Amino acid sequence: MAETFVTGETLIGEIVTQYPEAIEVLLSIGMHCLGCPASRAESLEEACIVHGIPVERVIEAINAKIAEAR
Repeated sequence: MAETFVTGETLIGEIVTQYPEAIEVLLSIGMHCLGCPASRAESLEEACIVHGIPVERVIEAINAKIAEAR
């Protein structure tokens, strides 16, 4: 089983700060407002809902990217 670094409850701000390698994944799926103060306090699940993206796919992609960088 792959290691879990982020979940749907992880805040976008935490992801950007703790796992900068995940920024590439977020930008590639259309989340271009990563520096916005409101988005930094939004959970990954909330952001995916707003963007109409399945959260589980994003979580898998982000965790894979982080694991690859470690």
